[in-house]
Amino acid sequence: MKTALYPGTFDPLTNGHVSLVRRGRGVFDRIIVAIAIDTPKQPLFSIEERVELAKEVFRNDSGIVVRPFCGLTVEFARQEGVAAILRGLRAVSDFEYEFQLALMNRRLERHIQTVFLMTDYQWLYISSTMIKSAAAAGADIRGLVPENVREALLAKLGPAKGACQPDVS
Repeated sequence: MKTALYPGTFDPLTNGHVSLVRRGRGVFDRIIVAIAIDTPKQPLFSIEERVELAKEVFRNDSGIVVRPFCGLTVEFARQEGVAAILRGLRAVSDFEYEFQLALMNRRLERHIQTVFLMTDYQWLYISSTMIKSAAAAGADIRGLVPENVREALLAKLGPAKGACQPDVS
């Protein structure tokens, strides 16, 4: 059985992430969605919330497992006995960073490959950061994230928290 690890912070999980995982299931028997505990970013959602949201999204596919992890991705991949690390590419700008990361991971663990999948064209422009910004400003993010994630974002941010209220006096 071939297993891939799909690592990220997933703060929040977007439909671009979901699409990549589901497409990856066409290549791999099993995918571990590995949610990073250690991140230089300041997550909106706790690790427990991010894990639960992802588990709910993928609950109907026994070939998709959601797990938190800390430390080096390649170390976690080794511990899990995966064949590959799955990464998504949205644009050329992603490639340089992802390529360097893949080479470093290959140097640290020669038996784990990195497999890149291009993001579906309809998700090229979205990122978790962009989704959080739009939601905080009151934008309708329906269709950009799974419904449970949209509801969690609204609960966390409020319907238009952070929306600009100019003083016209």
